[in-house]
Amino acid sequence: MQVGFIGTGSMGSILIEAFIEAHALLPSQIIASNRTREKVEKLASRFPGLQVATDNQEVVQNSNIFLICVKPLEYKKVLDEIKDVIRPAQILISITSPVFIEELEQNVSCKIAKVIPSITNLVQSGSSLVMFSERCNQKDKESILRLFSNISQPIEIDEKVTRVSSDISSCGPAFFSFILQKFIDAAVEETNISRSEAVFLTSQMIKGFGKLLAEEKFTLETLQQRVCVPGGVTGAGIQVLEREFGDIFNQLFHTTHEKYREDLNNLDRMFHKL
Repeated sequence: MQVGFIGTGSMGSILIEAFIEAHALLPSQIIASNRTREKVEKLASRFPGLQVATDNQEVVQNSNIFLICVKPLEYKKVLDEIKDVIRPAQILISITSPVFIEELEQNVSCKIAKVIPSITNLVQSGSSLVMFSERCNQKDKESILRLFSNISQPIEIDEKVTRVSSDISSCGPAFFSFILQKFIDAAVEETNISRSEAVFLTSQMIKGFGKLLAEEKFTLETLQQRVCVPGGVTGAGIQVLEREFGDIFNQLFHTTHEKYREDLNNLDRMFHKL
C-alpha cells in the first residue's frame, strides 16, 4: 500500500511520524508534497526512503490512499490541481473538519473518508474521528480503520458532531495544556516551589491521572470522591473551583462553533463562487 500526503505542516508531519514510528508504514510507502519543498525534504532526511513529490499530482498518481492535510481555504485549489489524475478506486482522506464529505464528492470521483486526528496520535494514543462516504465499501472502511488503529483508537462518528468531537479529542490537548500551565503559574506565584519542580509534579500527576482512567480504576466522579476526604484540603479547593469556574467551557464551545460556522461560510463561498 502506498500512502500519499498533500501538506506536511503541523498535523501532516505528525501523522507521517506517527505511522512510521508505530511501524504502520515504512518510509518507502509514503510520498508527500508541500508548497515549501524543504519541509518534505527535511522529513525525508529524518526518514530515509520517504519520497518527495514535485507536486500534488505526483502524490495522487503514486498513492492508493492519499491524505489532504491543508488549511480549509486551500482545499479548493488543491482539488482543482488533482481532480484530473484521481482514479475512482483511490481513497481520499480529508483531515479538515469544515470540509464536508458531500462537498468533496461533488469535486472528485474517488472514494472519500474524513479522519480528524489528534496530536496524541504521535504517541499511539488518543482517538481519531472517522467518517465515510457512501462510495466506501466494507473493505475500504476496514483498511482505513486498520491503518489508524496503529496510532489511535478510531471512532466512527456522525459528521454532524464533528466540531464538538474535534474540540474534545483534537483541540482538547491544547485547551488542557493551557489550564495546566495556569495551574503551574499560580503554584509558583503563590508559594516557594520552583517552576521546574511544579512542572515535574504536574506532569507526573497528569501521567498517573491518565493511567487511572485508562485502566478504569475510577470514573471522573469516583476519583473526586476518593480524593476528597471530609473536611480535607482537596474539598476546600474543589469549592473554589465550583465557585469560580462558571460557564467557561460553555463559552469555549460557543466560540469554537462560531468559528466553525465562519469557516463553513467561507468554504461555501469558495466552492460555489461563479
